[in-house]
Amino acid sequence: MGKQNRFLRRVAAAAALSLATGCGMASGSGTRADRPIVVGTTSAPSTLDPAGSWDGSWELFRNIYQTLLAYPDGAVTPQPDAAKSCAFTDSDNRTYRCELRSGLKFTDGDPLDARAIKYSIDRIRTIHAPNGPAGLLGSLDQVQTRGGHEVVFHLKKPDATFPFVLATPAMSLVDPHDYPATSLRTDLSVVGSGPYTLSSYQDGKQAELVRNSHYQGFADRQNDAVTIRYFHDSAAMVAALRSRAIDVTYRGLAATDIVNLQAYHSSDLQLIDGTGININYLVFNPKAPWARIPAVRKAVAQIVDRPAIAFKVYQGTVDPLYSMVPAGLTGHTAGYFDTYGNPSTSKARKILANAGITQRVPLTFWYTTDRYGSETAKEFEELKRQLDASGLFTITLKSRPWKTYVAGYQRGEYPVFGRGWFPDFPDADNFIDPFVGTHNTLGTPYSSPVITGKLLPDSRAESDRGQAVEDFEKAQHILVDDARLIPLWQGRQYIAASDDIAGGEQALDPSTIMMMWELHRKASW
Repeated sequence: MGKQNRFLRRVAAAAALSLATGCGMASGSGTRADRPIVVGTTSAPSTLDPAGSWDGSWELFRNIYQTLLAYPDGAVTPQPDAAKSCAFTDSDNRTYRCELRSGLKFTDGDPLDARAIKYSIDRIRTIHAPNGPAGLLGSLDQVQTRGGHEVVFHLKKPDATFPFVLATPAMSLVDPHDYPATSLRTDLSVVGSGPYTLSSYQDGKQAELVRNSHYQGFADRQNDAVTIRYFHDSAAMVAALRSRAIDVTYRGLAATDIVNLQAYHSSDLQLIDGTGININYLVFNPKAPWARIPAVRKAVAQIVDRPAIAFKVYQGTVDPLYSMVPAGLTGHTAGYFDTYGNPSTSKARKILANAGITQRVPLTFWYTTDRYGSETAKEFEELKRQLDASGLFTITLKSRPWKTYVAGYQRGEYPVFGRGWFPDFPDADNFIDPFVGTHNTLGTPYSSPVITGKLLPDSRAESDRGQAVEDFEKAQHILVDDARLIPLWQGRQYIAASDDIAGGEQALDPSTIMMMWELHRKASW
């Protein structure tokens, strides 16, 4: 796992995207330097309670809650945040001890002590929300406190990835007095201990963050306040950037916008172009009449033209992906290309014929309208075009907004559906484990005893992740053979910002979550 290379490239926008020049005064009262930095994104939280989210809500959580471990600027492995120090205390990675910083407090002034740590972790497992992160704690046996500042995690089995789990926003620390032990908090308030306090929140529209005076941790805040605005599409977000209603865009930029930003010169706009490890893929429901048939899934895998999707729909702003483990991570393979090669209708027809299927196969593909960017609909239209053109399939497309979309696949309503994955942590384990097993992040059971019972446990016994490569390769071979999950593309990370904004190139942690505190206005503006 190397540090993701990020570099700042000054680009120009086309005339339609050019920003108005000026000396630094914004419309309305106050100078731009006095105003909060406004960040636009198409990834709105699904909940404000960490125990209920295993999705893009983590973007907000990272900034308003705190975790025992996190990623200080430049770190590629978890480092202490609420903790003063953490380490395995045994040779087989089964006992993990953390000592807390002194004087930690939640935003309401309550102490953040060892009891609060245990409470926060235990309630995740107790609630076990359908779309929650309890699956990340599969190796945890129990949490023990020793006094007010020491927490010991006892694991059921060796797990070298456990520090990475503790560093995810899923393990955000909450105040026992404000968060029920057995149910999710459903109001729109937050009591955390992160760099910022959530001063106000409008569901799906806006989150206002202000500096938390009680915060103790690694974050060196470069600003006093950040406002996050949530958009339903890229066009509205870019229009807001152009009018200076927002200062920064992150997650959801359309490919056309990125290409325009790369192609033209303007001194008023900058683009940060960074390596990404987020992936996009299809999920097949094993209970659906046609999707449950291996030959049907393999025939789809044989026809899908990933380069056409990457270049025709996304205009080269994403890369074709042939494994659930993205390129750049230790253990990556190109299993789908090795098995299926280039798209071939004749090979797909043979796969179906060998299974006794000679009719056109009807499948319904579902996608979400407001989570992964404006190209999602075009991507699924391209998938439909490819599969319909083969003469082997008849594809129907359906869609829903994210919140109802999640509920639908959790109930098993979709035969085939699209998902994106922004990793919990930068390790191959996190591109395999979340998707397999009886309880997984997809809400679609995927039994694979070899993966869950041998390969992943064996890999977690290796503190040196390079020694786990063979286990990851074998797991990927099984995923390819089952074709329950079909990878489509691997993303890159783009941040577009006004030219007076600095810190964007340091703002993404190794899991590509934005650390808002790194953003600031240039003193020379």
